[in-house]
Amino acid sequence: MEGETSAAWKKPVINVAAICGSLRRASFNRGLVRSAIEICDGEPIEGMRIELIDISSLPFLNTDLEVGGAYPPAVEAFRGKIREADAILFASPEYNYSLSGPLKNAIDWASRPPNSWADKAAAIISAGGNFGGGRAQYHLRQVGVYLDLHFINKPELFVYAFQPPEKFDSDGNLIDRETKERLKKILLSLLAFTRRLQGRSEDSGSG
Repeated sequence: MEGETSAAWKKPVINVAAICGSLRRASFNRGLVRSAIEICDGEPIEGMRIELIDISSLPFLNTDLEVGGAYPPAVEAFRGKIREADAILFASPEYNYSLSGPLKNAIDWASRPPNSWADKAAAIISAGGNFGGGRAQYHLRQVGVYLDLHFINKPELFVYAFQPPEKFDSDGNLIDRETKERLKKILLSLLAFTRRLQGRSEDSGSG
């Protein structure tokens, strides 16, 4: 009887909101998010679900758009997705040593009172040129301090997209096996850290 009870019990699913800072359909960073979703759906990583949240419809941040304590519909929908998520996965391209405009705009909208990011676990992945988006990642970590986000520290993933072997196909899909394995380690780390923050450790029966 105990065995049946144990087998029937499952850890709660961790819902991850994935946000890509590039709006380009074939962007390498968007390809990293697609691969993360495929890893969770295909293998799968038990207990994790990732949803890509579209930020292309968000207007530029303008507090004049906040009327009677309400935000524009697209902003309200986005903020709701962030609030409902247990963790955040950022795919951040590097523009001029920093975050992309669309990503910073999305971050700022969701930080308006009440702050939708507060006390959530987060991870960053990026693909780019000779530093693989690393400077943008470090800048995003600084922004996360004020947002009260809790980033995993290790492992890190900076994908050098233009160095052999080829990492992405012409549609921006991740095709490199080693990078996929590194991405999976990021997701497993985020899953464990999120559960730890929520008081649900990997070897704990509490949930």
